[in-house]
Amino acid sequence: MTRLIFVSSGGERYELDAANGTTAMENAVRNFVPGIEADCGGACACATCHVYVDEEWTEVVGEPESMEEDMLDFAWETKPNSRLSCQIRMRDDLDGLVLHVPARQA
Repeated sequence: MTRLIFVSSGGERYELDAANGTTAMENAVRNFVPGIEADCGGACACATCHVYVDEEWTEVVGEPESMEEDMLDFAWETKPNSRLSCQIRMRDDLDGLVLHVPARQA
């Protein structure tokens, strides 16, 4: 299991155990992390699972692919470290990953 941490816009932390191969979004929904709506169910067809990758993790997580970049255009207040949590697949080197949930979704 890989440790995954979501931080709400109010600063509340949600520490989860995530199986490798699952997405950050799947784990957030399964564990009722507030602010991750996931309207499209992980199909990269909306921007309601938008997160900010903690600066310590941006390089390890990597850049979004073109389809994700297109969807991020619909996200609320994107930043250079914005990602869709449905596109972050958990793996060993992401153990301890910190994702910040914006105050609202698109």
